Amino acid sequence: MTAWDDEGLVLSTRPLGETDTMVVILTAEHGRHAGALPGGQGRVLRPQTQTGTVVQVTWQARLEEHLGTWRLEALESVAPRVLNDRDRLAALASVCALCEVFLPERDPFPEVFDGLRLVLGLLAEEEEFLVWAGALACFERDLLDALGFGLDLESCALTGALEDLAYVSPRTGRAVTRAAAGPWIERLLVLPAFLRDDSVPETPEAVGAALTLTGHFLGRVSEVPLPEARTRFVGRLVR
Repeated sequence: MTAWDDEGLVLSTRPLGETDTMVVILTAEHGRHAGALPGGQGRVLRPQTQTGTVVQVTWQARLEEHLGTWRLEALESVAPRVLNDRDRLAALASVCALCEVFLPERDPFPEVFDGLRLVLGLLAEEEEFLVWAGALACFERDLLDALGFGLDLESCALTGALEDLAYVSPRTGRAVTRAAAGPWIERLLVLPAFLRDDSVPETPEAVGAALTLTGHFLGRVSEVPLPEARTRFVGRLVR
């Protein structure tokens, strides 16, 4: 028998048989992990496995490669706090779906765990759109970096300049200055300043441009398409 304890964030839940559920959790030290939750469809456990819930978990299995089972205790629930705000609810679904789709199973990503917890906390506590949406865009930028597809936003790919970086090459992910963009400007992606400097305030236009930028490169991470939850979330922002 192998077992471990950890803190986790619920990414998704789906039925498993008549009474159990399959729960996918991003854990702090053991990465994205799936397991069966006995009785998970019951009245007591179902509220504890809503998407975004912070949980204390024990995972155990006879062998490490087995699916295993969960024992869990909910520490903090996000979903009930955003149910009346469809934009924040869509953002919650999007950010959790991105982690489930793109993070390799059972590989630890402590920086992604910390970033996701930060975003979930803002969604739960902060109703101001620019605060949580800007943090979500920065999370997507950092997720790309954690997956080995980080954007190079420090200097211009063409001139080496450090100032007035306004665009990103959709092919290389490297920044380009306004002056160097020249005839290629229509082919480049807009680089919102807040993605480079967190002291710059977000605007609705900048958040939209940031999500377009990160979405482009997330779409290139693997052959797996962007999750529908992310597409729905962005669709709500541009409606």
